[in-house]
Amino acid sequence: MNASTKVLAKTLVASPERQQEAGSDWMIVQRVQAGDVAAFDQLILKYRERVYAMVYNMTSNREDAADLTQDAFIKAFQSINRFQGQSSFFTWLYRIAINSALTHIRRSKLRSFFSFDKVHEDATVSAILNQLTDKKDVEREVFVNELQEKLNEAMAKLSIPHRTVVTLFEIDGLSHEEIAEIMNCSVGTVRSRLHYAKQFLQAELQSYVR
Repeated sequence: MNASTKVLAKTLVASPERQQEAGSDWMIVQRVQAGDVAAFDQLILKYRERVYAMVYNMTSNREDAADLTQDAFIKAFQSINRFQGQSSFFTWLYRIAINSALTHIRRSKLRSFFSFDKVHEDATVSAILNQLTDKKDVEREVFVNELQEKLNEAMAKLSIPHRTVVTLFEIDGLSHEEIAEIMNCSVGTVRSRLHYAKQFLQAELQSYVR
């Protein structure tokens, strides 16, 4: 696959909204590269909350998430002249943030915690939601707390790459192609890790899905 074909392939998998977003970001990046340092603030305002949420779901620590988010933007700004638009600024920034978070997790030996509130619906989640609708308010709160604890324990048993894929797909709603680009792996690897992680989590939560 030659360079032009690769670019075309990336264009084809990106949604029109993401293509428009990438084009808008690239114009801002070019302004920053030309010396308009203040223009970078637009990118910070646009992506700060999304980056923070992603890092927080990987570290489960608000202070660490805030520090890592700031660090990601500092690194992005310092390296902005090396960004040539081969990928979208969004995926480039996410890659920086994820690498910082993974380094932090490995150094601190932290465990990632999963937010049940933001999980996309699938067979397992649908069954759990059905159970929730059949419970009274008090019972529902107890059930959710127990489920959250169990889900956190299950997520903690996954490897860092598997937890990262689940976080990006289920919480951030990224496509397989975007995750592959961010994690510098193939789409097949992303799908394989996601399939394994879902199967594992479903087995761990089996007692809650009856």
